[in-house]
Amino acid sequence: MNIETTTLLTVFVPIIGSLTIPLAGLVSGKARSAWAVLLGGFTAALPLLLIPTALGGGETIVRKEFVLGLDFILVIDPLSIFMSIVSSFVGFLIILYSLGYIRHEENQNEYYLMVLLFIGSMMGLVFSANLIFLYLFWEIIAICCWRLIGFYRLKEFVKKADKAFLMTFFGAVVMLLGFVQIYGQTGTFDITAMRGTIIPGSAVLLILFGMFTKSATVPLHTWLPDAGVAPTTVTALLHAAVLVKIGVYAYARLFLYGFRLPGAWPDVIPIIVVVSSLIAAGAAVVETDFKRILAYSTISQLGYIFLGFAVANEAGINGSLLFILMHGLAKAGLFLCAGIVIHATHKRDIREMGGLIKTMPITAAAYLLCAFSVIGIPPFGGFFSKFLVIMGTVRAGMIALAAISLFTAVLTMIYLLRVFAQVFLGEAKAPAPEKSGSMVFVVALLAVLSLLSGLFVSFPAKLAAAATTHISGWLR
Repeated sequence: MNIETTTLLTVFVPIIGSLTIPLAGLVSGKARSAWAVLLGGFTAALPLLLIPTALGGGETIVRKEFVLGLDFILVIDPLSIFMSIVSSFVGFLIILYSLGYIRHEENQNEYYLMVLLFIGSMMGLVFSANLIFLYLFWEIIAICCWRLIGFYRLKEFVKKADKAFLMTFFGAVVMLLGFVQIYGQTGTFDITAMRGTIIPGSAVLLILFGMFTKSATVPLHTWLPDAGVAPTTVTALLHAAVLVKIGVYAYARLFLYGFRLPGAWPDVIPIIVVVSSLIAAGAAVVETDFKRILAYSTISQLGYIFLGFAVANEAGINGSLLFILMHGLAKAGLFLCAGIVIHATHKRDIREMGGLIKTMPITAAAYLLCAFSVIGIPPFGGFFSKFLVIMGTVRAGMIALAAISLFTAVLTMIYLLRVFAQVFLGEAKAPAPEKSGSMVFVVALLAVLSLLSGLFVSFPAKLAAAATTHISGWLR
């Protein structure tokens, strides 16, 4: 297959395939699950075919002309390829985990339909080079999240799903106003046609509002911890490598690859994201709900990714790209470990747990390995990404922000190891066995990958370096 065909299949196989899930469900539950796994696996495999293109630093533009400047444009470059590989792979593992996690739940047709539509829309957003289509896929993802967060249909859960939808939808509409303002200046929605354009500060403010809302940057973060009422598979999808990474990816695509930030914005954005990271880490330290701790951790870690992109030097960009991968693997593992624990104990307060390492040894080991990566302990993958981001911040002359980021890393260690001690060590308060083989397999795989991604960091680093070189060429 050529590059264009591979990319179009990556986008439309999960989108169109998601609509066939109810038909597969009419055959049997096993047929539906198998079809969902097949679609997810195929979607995860397709971007791998684009790795030679990424390593070569090439760029391909796919353009299908429509009316009024609403051309369907896809950009296939190292940045989009890297993001598509990470997102589709983690999405596929979450589908595998779902086989055990929701096998007794109702509404499984809707669940798998929404998960696949979510993944497909993410692929569409990643490759989009038209601001309107980027916004379209952005909103389809919001609708999928709304249905998935409220999956259990309890009144309180539906309220929190509504909150997540309304906040992110409002942020996206504000961002759209920024896009319209840019169109008024440039006469196009084509990102590839506006490279190097300096846009008004008011447009930057509108666009950043949408990005920060979707990526749950403080103080626009409150919807994300509340989204923990969703099935753990959904929270992993939201936190690991898909939903909340949309904002940081869009930042890189628009402000590093596309137009330029005016005035003081390059100095202001790093301060905003570092403060957000610190506050979220502090909230995680005092929280006792297992999933909310991990949610605040996600908000905190996203600050590092934004920071690396914001300092916009080679070390920072490289670190942020690697951070997307390393955090995606490790945080998905942490959430799915939480899912095993909560599924078995029916408790979420870590103070009511303890001693589970005796009955859940694989889950305990997987949690610890994934935690080491998120903390940034060598030789785990998270160490290299966090080190590069902080080094990039130092090279940008922002010593104080680098120091705060190091302190935030210490807080990360405190709250993640506190969870391990409370849940898996000490006296057994609510002993429960590891049940589903598919669930345990996925968390063990993610834990091993979190370690191997560090031991063999040169492989993902080559892909990240190719994307960094490509971006840097437009920054000069």
